[in-house]
Amino acid sequence: MIPPDLRGRRKRDPFWVAVSVAFNGMQRVRGLRAPVIPYVEPVDRTRDLVVLEVRREAEDVVSLRLGAPDRGVLPGWQPGCHLDVFLPSGRRRQYSLCGDPSDRRTYRIAVRRLPDGAGGSVEMHGLAKGATVTVQGPRNAFPFLARDRYLFIAGGIGITPILPMVAAAERLGADWRLIYTGRTRASLPFLDELPSGRVLIRTDDEHGVPDGADLVEGVADGTAVYCCGPAPMIDGVRASVGEGATLHYERFAPAPIVDGRPFEVELRRSGRTLAVPADRSALDVIRDELPAVAYSCRQGFCGTCRTAVLAGEADRRSPGDPDGGSMLICVSRATGGRITLDL
Repeated sequence: MIPPDLRGRRKRDPFWVAVSVAFNGMQRVRGLRAPVIPYVEPVDRTRDLVVLEVRREAEDVVSLRLGAPDRGVLPGWQPGCHLDVFLPSGRRRQYSLCGDPSDRRTYRIAVRRLPDGAGGSVEMHGLAKGATVTVQGPRNAFPFLARDRYLFIAGGIGITPILPMVAAAERLGADWRLIYTGRTRASLPFLDELPSGRVLIRTDDEHGVPDGADLVEGVADGTAVYCCGPAPMIDGVRASVGEGATLHYERFAPAPIVDGRPFEVELRRSGRTLAVPADRSALDVIRDELPAVAYSCRQGFCGTCRTAVLAGEADRRSPGDPDGGSMLICVSRATGGRITLDL
């Protein structure tokens, strides 16, 4: 064996050097080329699904169980995944999968009806058994990570991504507990599916509205805190959780704009220039003039509202909005006084 040099590197064996040179020479003589890697067709996760069941789960909450028209196997998913649902009206909405990941024949989602919302929840509540909807996914913006200790905090319909996480933590044998908050017990879906003993139900009418310190009191170092619910609850938990815990959260409403600056947005095709105040998004202002503008999550991850930028620079406020010739108008703003969009 050839001894290493002073830095621990072994000298090249003359025999293998000669073999390498001969082989490379043969490649040149024969005109051999590196193998061509075949083009891999991207997976299309857009499909039509049938509503197999509609079930009332709580006040103003229904669950919908979806399956393939041929009852075939569906793509797998993990806790934290959601579906993009394309409604007959053209609206696109995201709903967390809240069923059992081992069930490869159906997906379950749940929707709270918001009469004063943008219309998506009302339309979802109008779907009946046998209806067909187009979905995309599943995809995960709220991944569940294996840990030894968890604190789950769910507010109302925020239980939907948390429910399969609780089941996963139970299977892992982890130390976990769940705090489930809401207005009343009647408004909380899936109470009958939660394991007993580790779940604290805390309703506003019985215990008052909790603050972030109440919810994370006594959290031990090394705990993974998973939180989903209304923006004030999430903001309170974020402000109160200690440095020794890791916080993972998902909003179902956009975060308030706290550091925005006013700017103007010129809509080139529409011939209009709109003033965007410091506390509103470009999307909200544009919707006042163009109600049909496409949008969905309003949090900068789904990409539905991506719009071409014709002039000006974008202040990009989401990891899902990389530098380029477009911007997500739900979160990104203008760096200067004006930006021109292809709308």
